Amino acid sequence: MPEPVLEARQIVKRFGRVQALRGANLTVYPEEVVALVGDNGAGKSTLVKTMVGVHPPDEGEILFEGKPVAVNTPHEARDLGIETVYQDLALAAEVDPAANMFLGREVLRPGLLGRLGFLDKPAMRRRSDEAFRALGVRIQDTRAGVANMSGGQRQGIAICRAVTWASKIVFMDEPTAALGVVQTRNVLDHIRRVREHGLSVVLISHNMPEVFEVADRIEVLRLGERVASLRPAEVSMEDVVAAMTGALTFHEKGD
Repeated sequence: MPEPVLEARQIVKRFGRVQALRGANLTVYPEEVVALVGDNGAGKSTLVKTMVGVHPPDEGEILFEGKPVAVNTPHEARDLGIETVYQDLALAAEVDPAANMFLGREVLRPGLLGRLGFLDKPAMRRRSDEAFRALGVRIQDTRAGVANMSGGQRQGIAICRAVTWASKIVFMDEPTAALGVVQTRNVLDHIRRVREHGLSVVLISHNMPEVFEVADRIEVLRLGERVASLRPAEVSMEDVVAAMTGALTFHEKGD
């Protein structure tokens, strides 16, 4: 196996008297889609947020390309090439897709106008359109505010933004939860294209058919701990659900 690009080891996270993570582990290898699954309250979102700098861990360590790193803020995660697509997408509803793509990373016009704070909107729109084409995201009107777009289009913009700025890993938190059948199919295609672009994807999902369709590996969290690391070709959906509920115990595979 290649060296993991990102690894969480024995992560503990407490919120007051509540211990959300009890020595959790997660391993992400280069250019793979790893699904992180578990029942409600298993600690999935908390583990991801510790790895992307939202909630620094109380104990344990995070390794990036084999070396321990401190990821105390989302900015530090972005510096490592890690981007996150949250369930709420974090899009600015009233501005167009290009403005959302460059939110917080705006491109200024050259020369004096740039020094005065004028944005280079044509350059941002051109680069955004290139990114949308590369990932197969179809936007009918790239000058419209995203508030007027479908859930699938907004999800595509959020994924495109993450892929544009990530160099190593994209975390996706329930990316198809509020989408219809056609929109869900498009998002699954986007996930495959992200991997084809040379990035790793960590997919948090409750949808087992989707997990088995796109994941190279499945990591199962239960009560704040990883209880299994499985390959879809070697197990059934029922096996994964049994691991999630504690009805079946696995020796961890795939590490």
